[in-house]
Amino acid sequence: MSNQLVCTVLPTFNEKDNIRPLIEALIASVPHPYLILVVDDNSPDGTWKIV
Repeated sequence: MSNQLVCTVLPTFNEKDNIRPLIEALIASVPHPYLILVVDDNSPDGTWKIV
C-alpha cells in the first residue's frame, strides 16, 4: 500500500504568494511516490514562474 501514487491537483489563479508554501507543505507531508499537477488559469501575477 505504501507504493501507491498520490496525485494532487492544484487549480490556481493569482496564487503567487501562496503556491510555494503550499507545494513545500505537500512535499513534506505526502509519502512518496507523489504527483503534483498545477493547473494555472493564465495568472498575470507570475504564479507559473514560481512553480
